[in-house]
Amino acid sequence: MKLKLLLFFVLATAGITAKAQTGFPFDNEIRDYKHQDSISMPAKNGILFIGSSSIRKWTDLEKRFSDKPIIRRGVGGCTIEQLVDYFTPYIMYPYHPRKIFIYAGDNDIAAGKTGKFTAREFYKLWAMIRQNLPGAEVYFMAIKLSPSRAKFFPEFKKANALIRDFIKTRKNAHYVDVSSALLNPATHQSDPSLFESDMLHLNSKGYDKWQAVLQPFLK
Repeated sequence: MKLKLLLFFVLATAGITAKAQTGFPFDNEIRDYKHQDSISMPAKNGILFIGSSSIRKWTDLEKRFSDKPIIRRGVGGCTIEQLVDYFTPYIMYPYHPRKIFIYAGDNDIAAGKTGKFTAREFYKLWAMIRQNLPGAEVYFMAIKLSPSRAKFFPEFKKANALIRDFIKTRKNAHYVDVSSALLNPATHQSDPSLFESDMLHLNSKGYDKWQAVLQPFLK
C-alpha cells in the first residue's frame, strides 16, 4: 500500500513539474497537497471541498464538521477554468469522494470572463466529474457577492442563474445558495460585517452563515 502511494506521489509530482514548466498555476499549493497525501492519504468516500481561496482560507472547516470526513483542497485564486484545465487530476480524482462541494467562478469573472463563459466552464467540469467519478454527488456553491467586486455583480448573478438552471436538469447535482446567506435582510445587500477588511474574503461570522446553509447537505 505504501509503495503504491509513493508511486502515485512520484508520478503526480512529475506531472506537476512538467506542467509548471509550461505555466502550471499555483503549483506550490498543489505540491503541498500531494505531499500531504503521500504522508496520509484521505480515505475514499469522503466529502471534498474544492475551489478558490474561499475554501483554502476556511481553515476551521474540518473542525466545524468534525464528525464528517472532510477533505479541503482550496487553491489560492483559482478559477473554474483552471479546475477544468489543470487541477482535477490532483485535487479531485485521487480521493474518490462521495460528495464534491465546489466554490469557484468569481475569479473567472474578475479576470474578465463573462457569466456565460464561467457557466460553460462549469458544464465542462460537470462532464469531467460524471466521467471520472460517476457516483459522486456534486454541489455548486453559488458565487458570493463580495462588496469589493460590486462591478461584477451582474455577471456573477448571470453565472449563478445559468448554473442553477443547468443543475436542475441533472441527477446527483445540487445548487447551494451560500450567496443569499450573506445578504443583509433589511437592505438585501451583502453584509460587510461578514467579510474581512478586504471586503472579498469571509471572516468567521461569514463562515458561520455558510456553515448553516451547508449543514443539511452534509448528512
